[in-house]
Amino acid sequence: MPDTQLEGTPLIAPSSTDHALYDQVVEACRSVYDPEIPVNIYDLGLVYTVHIDEENAVNIKMSLTAPGCPVAGEMPGWVADAVGAVPGVKQVDVDLVWEPQWGMEMMSDEARLELGFM
Repeated sequence: MPDTQLEGTPLIAPSSTDHALYDQVVEACRSVYDPEIPVNIYDLGLVYTVHIDEENAVNIKMSLTAPGCPVAGEMPGWVADAVGAVPGVKQVDVDLVWEPQWGMEMMSDEARLELGFM
């Protein structure tokens, strides 16, 4: 089967940044921490895409720092619970993706500072 991805198509789909619930969903993601790193998953750059449809259903595409992360089975549930608690959110689906692979360049400046990389 041929690869249907067009050249120049971003590996990370854009988020619904103009949706009224977007900022609250991001804040909910910021309440979830990787147990091994003292920085929230959003600032670590693990949340790739936040898509919110017109019926307030949220789909989050996220990664982990490594495929063998000990909380790989639990982290999506933590994110779904946090985002599902946002008033107005109808449902939440969290998908773990491995492309593109997470790298330290995806961290926010705040996360790099917190972890001593700046």
